Amino acid sequence: MGVEKILITPQGRRFYVRDSSKDLHTQYGFVKATDIKKAKPGSILKTNTGKELFVLKPSFVDLYKKIKRSAQIIPIKDIGIILAETGINSKSRVVDAGAGSGGLACFLANIAKEVITYDIRDDFIGIVKENKEFLELKNLKIEKGNIYDSITEKNIDLITLDLPEPWKAIKSAEMALNVGGFIVSYSPTIPQVVDFVNEVNKSDKLIFLKTIEILEREWDIDDRKVRPRTQRIGHSGFLSFVRKIRS
Repeated sequence: MGVEKILITPQGRRFYVRDSSKDLHTQYGFVKATDIKKAKPGSILKTNTGKELFVLKPSFVDLYKKIKRSAQIIPIKDIGIILAETGINSKSRVVDAGAGSGGLACFLANIAKEVITYDIRDDFIGIVKENKEFLELKNLKIEKGNIYDSITEKNIDLITLDLPEPWKAIKSAEMALNVGGFIVSYSPTIPQVVDFVNEVNKSDKLIFLKTIEILEREWDIDDRKVRPRTQRIGHSGFLSFVRKIRS
């Protein structure tokens, strides 16, 4: 069953309504099913303890936060810079490997024309299929295969790599990419980055653009009381950007 509505606190805490015929129980009290069923987006419901909850129609990002996970997914902070640096859009064709839980592939499929995601593990492929169905992504294609050996697709605009040895995929990616297309490799350690970049530099068809990491720190703002939060989202992985310059 899909998500019918979300109820959100003034602080941004979400509660997902999958079945409006049942009461919703939260740490702030409960909301009656009859009230949930008749509530329209933009209205306000109150729990039995008086806590206000705003009613919204779930957006993609709301649903994305509820996808099934097994393998660790790439954080949204890193997905955002991939989108910004490569400029993919509704005309773009993307290859993604390895699929893992499908987090990146699903996010890309919400924007691109077509996404083909590869993995060699049946358990991961099963999870991605569940997430694809949950998010209703008809343009996401899931393949079992090892792109170290080959990528069957051609005329690809972006190839994303979340692999233990991404340098082994460079030749396959080089052949699949359009001129001007991008490769983005996501790696948790610098030795992986070094081996990947060194292999890229051996190619006369690719140029290495840069390697970055994104750190995120939230701030608490209460009237004039402003301070950074003690905890922040620190290192998750390094992103290396590559572009194809000739055929």
